[in-house]
Amino acid sequence: MRQPYVPALAALLMAGCATHETLTSVDTRAENVGHQRLDPANGTGTAQVASYQLKAAEGYRMPQLNAGPDPVLGDRDPRSELAPTTVCLQLVIDAQGRVERSLPVQDRDECAAGNAPENAPLLQSAQDAVAVWQYVPAAVCHFAEGKIPANRGDCKDATRIEPVPVSLLYAFTFEIVKGKATVHSGTRAK
Repeated sequence: MRQPYVPALAALLMAGCATHETLTSVDTRAENVGHQRLDPANGTGTAQVASYQLKAAEGYRMPQLNAGPDPVLGDRDPRSELAPTTVCLQLVIDAQGRVERSLPVQDRDECAAGNAPENAPLLQSAQDAVAVWQYVPAAVCHFAEGKIPANRGDCKDATRIEPVPVSLLYAFTFEIVKGKATVHSGTRAK
């Protein structure tokens, strides 16, 4: 007696499923982020970097970025359009290759957008990213007299390698087009 109701009930349930819309959430904010190291000689104020004069038997190894995730803007910035906007950071890297701190650089023409309050989410996203960057630390390479290699930045034959803290300047250029956020980068040698 119950069997005649089963097909009718199944048909009713299927009809109900067919008439309900399934809502799907789609994230339209794809992001790509990069960075550019700035030349310290072109700035003033906080971006100014004091130079160290190497002795005849010394070399210098630049810090090498091992792990550097890109900034992620996410929902932090609700704008759906943003022309290319550059914000800059000065990174203080300790002798172990960790980012000790990052400071906004606002005294350079190419970094002026970092002064605008509406760009605070850009600065924060860049600072959050660089906080976890890891470097092979910068080092002063001490060589024996007469044993100085042609490439003094390669510490391989050094008698002593002295890791040193350094400061580097980076620029991050963010752009949002139709809700899609990107960050452009390039690296300039010091």
